[in-house]
Amino acid sequence: MVERKRHLAKAVTYRFFGTIGTAAVAWAATGDLRLGASIGALDSLVKIGLYYLHERAWYRVGWGVRARGD
Repeated sequence: MVERKRHLAKAVTYRFFGTIGTAAVAWAATGDLRLGASIGALDSLVKIGLYYLHERAWYRVGWGVRARGD
């Protein structure tokens, strides 16, 4: 059984890299480092929650998962 904390850890590490990308694009678009970092941080908070919910939902779906030994 996969523990929920594993899903949360995956979401956080995935978003860490996504945040860097988003902040860099926002900084390039606005020319303001502080605004770029703020946009990146807000984007991360929202997407961590969405990813976690998405991962939990897919964990409940049996489609494409085989039992051991099949």
